Amino acid sequence: MSKGKNQHVVPHPGGWGVRGEGNGKVTRVTETQREAIQIAREIAQNQQSELLIHGRNGQIRERDSFGNDPFPPKG
Repeated sequence: MSKGKNQHVVPHPGGWGVRGEGNGKVTRVTETQREAIQIAREIAQNQQSELLIHGRNGQIRERDSFGNDPFPPKG
């Protein structure tokens, strides 16, 4: 179970937004998705939560976990 709020990178007017799960407002707005991913990744690492990256269509295209993953990779 993650400790902090999962961080979402979402399309936002004028660029991309970083939003904590359940929050109505974005935490940060950036011009590029790459910038938003970098900011969200740092927050997710600090909070030991998940990073969810949405595409322009709003659907999740990638996710990364920084908490205690219930299904860690084997090997």
